[in-house]
Amino acid sequence: MTDTTKVALVTGAARGIGLATAKRFLQEGWRVALLDIDGPAQKAAVAAIAKPDATLAITADVADPQAVAGAVQLLAERFGRIDALVNNAGTAVFKPLLETSHDEWQRVLAVNLGGPFLLTNLAAPVMAETGGGAVVNITSISGLRASTLRVAYGTSKAALAHLTKQQAVELAHLGIRVNAVAPGPVDTAMAKAVHSPEIRADYRDAIPLERYGLEEELADAIFYLCSERSSYVTGQVLGVDGGFEATGIGLPTLRRSLPGR
Repeated sequence: MTDTTKVALVTGAARGIGLATAKRFLQEGWRVALLDIDGPAQKAAVAAIAKPDATLAITADVADPQAVAGAVQLLAERFGRIDALVNNAGTAVFKPLLETSHDEWQRVLAVNLGGPFLLTNLAAPVMAETGGGAVVNITSISGLRASTLRVAYGTSKAALAHLTKQQAVELAHLGIRVNAVAPGPVDTAMAKAVHSPEIRADYRDAIPLERYGLEEELADAIFYLCSERSSYVTGQVLGVDGGFEATGIGLPTLRRSLPGR
């Protein structure tokens, strides 16, 4: 008898938002394929989850068409279906515009934009076989607001937001919804490593909620967009950023003067 338990494919799932999202699906009784370019870290994450019947570790570079095709085939053979795809894998080069090389530009776009294009194109036919599903692309507030040192990263995420809308329009007839989540600053291990105390203070001053987001908060938003609770939502970019994108010059002095503070 065919197993009807839903299946999610999460990329960039060895750590951070991707791993938190994979765990969120598992909490809801889904089976999950966790894909990452870092094979050892991916296998360690799956081993730590300790649910071998419900998980599958896949090592692949999302910018490699052959590797992506092999990953989707492996998943289809193991679990027989795909109900959700979370395109979370990403890379960044933090350099000034005039110091960013063509190779660096190309790599960032290949992973952040090309990866979701390749994976969605290959996963969509598998989704359609069981009536459709949901795709969530992880963009960024950097795709909505320009920021220093993010010419390749921000541009790739802005393009991914439009790709999300294009995919939503063209895949709707297959029963596939496509949305995006745009994280603001999130308290990942990477952020803790590269954000100095001064940068963290600057972000807190610019964010109305005055804190970094948590990986689990992003996972909750992603899961919502993959669930039946969002069955009439497609083509949208949901900012999960503590109000960062909505605010102007977030002067903390003025905020602290508000009634009730």
